Amino acid sequence: MQTIVSSDLRELLDAEATRINSPAFIDADPVQFPRRFTAQPDIEIAALLSATIAWGNRRMICANCEKILRLMDYQPHAYILDEGYLDLPPELNIHRTFFARNLIHYLRGLRAIYTTHPTLADFARAVGVHTAELPAWHLVQHLSHTLTQANGGTPDSRCLPQNLATTALKRINMALRWLVRDDGIVDIGIWRNLLTPAQLYIPLDVHVGNTARDLGLLTRASNDRRAVLSLTDTLRTLRPSDPVFYDYALFGLGIEHKSPL
Repeated sequence: MQTIVSSDLRELLDAEATRINSPAFIDADPVQFPRRFTAQPDIEIAALLSATIAWGNRRMICANCEKILRLMDYQPHAYILDEGYLDLPPELNIHRTFFARNLIHYLRGLRAIYTTHPTLADFARAVGVHTAELPAWHLVQHLSHTLTQANGGTPDSRCLPQNLATTALKRINMALRWLVRDDGIVDIGIWRNLLTPAQLYIPLDVHVGNTARDLGLLTRASNDRRAVLSLTDTLRTLRPSDPVFYDYALFGLGIEHKSPL
């Protein structure tokens, strides 16, 4: 059954999303890192890696995104093509349970992509992400296959989730929000010729899920793929062309512990 959103709740969501989706948001968020670059491959790589470690304390996330870029001499694409990652000590801690050995695994896979495609968007188009019903899950399926092949047939769940039937794919859905949305404020929009904002799904984590339940936008108890689909379907009734605009509202209301109404 489709959730009906009241006019008062819609007004709150619109106001909060507009308030949070502002230039002031950028400096404390991992989106700042892909925004530093102008070349598309650099933006894509910074977006993927920043999103990959985007769990836990935001200040720590941002500090460790900076660490990754510093290790890459702030030249992500060149660093990958030159295999600079082979010099990293595998046990170097990058972020919480993500170590240099995991980063090496990821970068080796990305090198396989960038040596055959000019951009990650070209790879995504080649594997049909633009026509997939669930773009993030389709992209991860093919990314994971490429990473596994590049690493001798060994997958790494620290890089990309392996349970695609159930995972919410919060981090990749967030990276796609950065790469596809193009309102010229926070998100970057360099993939707007590949996907439209209407095709995106909400980046669902614990805080967004709890806020959505408090607001009556989500009834499912688990923060899984079915919850992402349900919540996004509800948000599409408010803004069919750009449902993940409301990610800003749910983030803002959750992080600031505001009363829903």
